[in-house]
Amino acid sequence: MSDLRTSGLLLELDGVCAAYGRIQALSGVSLKMAAGSIVALLGGNGAGKTTTLNTISRLVPLTSGTIRFEGQPIDRLASHQVVKAGISQVPEGREVFRDMSVRENLDMGAYGRSDASGVRADIERAFGYFPVLKERLKQKAGTLSGGEQQMLLIARALMARPRLLLLDEPSLGLSPVLVQKIFDIIARLHADGLSILLVEQNAAVALAASQYAYILENGEIVLEGASEALRQDDSVRRTYLGS
Repeated sequence: MSDLRTSGLLLELDGVCAAYGRIQALSGVSLKMAAGSIVALLGGNGAGKTTTLNTISRLVPLTSGTIRFEGQPIDRLASHQVVKAGISQVPEGREVFRDMSVRENLDMGAYGRSDASGVRADIERAFGYFPVLKERLKQKAGTLSGGEQQMLLIARALMARPRLLLLDEPSLGLSPVLVQKIFDIIARLHADGLSILLVEQNAAVALAASQYAYILENGEIVLEGASEALRQDDSVRRTYLGS
């Protein structure tokens, strides 16, 4: 496999710093991601994983550094412009619009699109990945199970037709059976050409699903490499894989 840091570059963060007030959250984070890949961001609670995704999405401002997507700088864009550029984020914590129906949530994912026939086609495509959502179409999103809400979040993000999907903790709070189902769908999306930047606390699952990975500690990249090589690294096994 070619080096994911240099082949068909899709996303590049160079020396990215971000802060919440006086609290430094990211310190010089640099990473590269090839088109057509799944790249994992690993680390403990508070390591800066979600902040990295939120910074890419422009939900958290940079204090320094640059972000480029498909060779173009995006670190000065507004968050809706990042979506329009081709990046969608699936937030952690089941952040569905709870009082809206499944269909209304999907429509919100297509906000800003004016191609009604394309939106209808993309909804049908989402049902191909998540058949249960078709059965729940008129049901309020807040009444769905945890697994169904996670599926809805991913489907909603797909409605913007992204080329890069930012996935934040998709396995959080799910049973092992549902985790496997979600990651089977992630594998299908990847096989269909979607690039995915995956934040996941379950390091074993993330390394199995990805081709390349970065490990964050205290807002800094401390280790990177091919996912299979990291799975065999003794320090990674002790710290993140429990072995």
